[in-house]
Amino acid sequence: MSEFTTITTTDALAVFCEEAKAQPYVTIDTEFLRERTFYSRLCLIQMALPPSSTGKETGGPAVLVDPLAPDLSLEPLYDLFRHEGTVKVFHAARQDLEIFFHDAGIFPSPLFDTQIAAMVCGFGEQVGYETLVRKIAKDSLDKSSRFTDWSQRPLSKAQQEYAIADVTHLRAIYEYLRAQLDKTGRGPWVSEEIAVLVDPETYITRPADAWQRVRTRTNSPRFLAVVRKLAEFREEYAQSRNVPRSRVFKDDALVELASTRPQTEADLGKSRLLMREGRRPEIAQGILAAVKAGLEDPDPPRLPKETHNPPGNAALGELLRVLLKAKAEQTGVAPKLIATTSELDSIAQGDRNVPALHGWRAEVFGQDALRLAGGEIALSAEGGAIRVVELV
Repeated sequence: MSEFTTITTTDALAVFCEEAKAQPYVTIDTEFLRERTFYSRLCLIQMALPPSSTGKETGGPAVLVDPLAPDLSLEPLYDLFRHEGTVKVFHAARQDLEIFFHDAGIFPSPLFDTQIAAMVCGFGEQVGYETLVRKIAKDSLDKSSRFTDWSQRPLSKAQQEYAIADVTHLRAIYEYLRAQLDKTGRGPWVSEEIAVLVDPETYITRPADAWQRVRTRTNSPRFLAVVRKLAEFREEYAQSRNVPRSRVFKDDALVELASTRPQTEADLGKSRLLMREGRRPEIAQGILAAVKAGLEDPDPPRLPKETHNPPGNAALGELLRVLLKAKAEQTGVAPKLIATTSELDSIAQGDRNVPALHGWRAEVFGQDALRLAGGEIALSAEGGAIRVVELV
């Protein structure tokens, strides 16, 4: 196990963060709980500095920061996040960034995400940290503490070992991937993806849009209007009280309520799926008000009618899938990072406003996708390889 220090005071955190500012990068990870709250509760922060900071081959200082300690402010960490001279390295950073954004309205800058970089460097789709530790750091991880309660104190030795390993191995992973990106010139590709991670819109959940995440089997505008109002009430209630959506009522209960359209609390009592907490007075009144608002909504949502692809579009979609597979194999980039199945179908139907046709994706795939759609190129199979053939 790597050596580490536990930080429980603001002064100690400030000292470490000042040391980090003198380094080219710092690796960071968090542990949190979300089962009982709407927003994740930050329980632990792990950080490690590169070997150059001490001259030790085993690496630089590593720390566990306890954000639950009563005398600790995270402002020194946020000051480090603002320091442009030190790269903040995470693996699969989205959930970590969501915590910092909601807690302090801040994103680490500059940011590097090793999961994104690994996909660009040929390690497959959504590659896990454990895989990178094994393939790059040539080590293994004990994941037995992954789902433990990180809010309990004191942390066990196993928890501490698990947590610190998430940042000490990350140093070797970052240095390897950074070198690969410098060698291939694909650093800007990663930067494009990270720009999405540090966009506030990625983490803002608007109650008025919450209904779009609810799966329904009916597209009746009036039914959808009630679903929209119920989902909006649930989202506002859950956010304001920091409780999970499911603690208010679950999706299946929401759909049932939109179908039965209760008018009184007695009607709510007939629901098969509404749990006891959903019958509490403030929630019950919110449900009834939402149902009423949905029934009276003058502008109910209308989903677009399903359209059948014109002849030839389905065939073009299949050709685009073949082209994507060939381009992914040629570049070593995960196919889903280049284009999704829905994007391929959209291109086949004439949509040109899809991510696969812009930025680095256009260079890798999009330009040839448009040429294929325009009849300028064809695809030829030679042995096990797919080759692009110029037609004009």
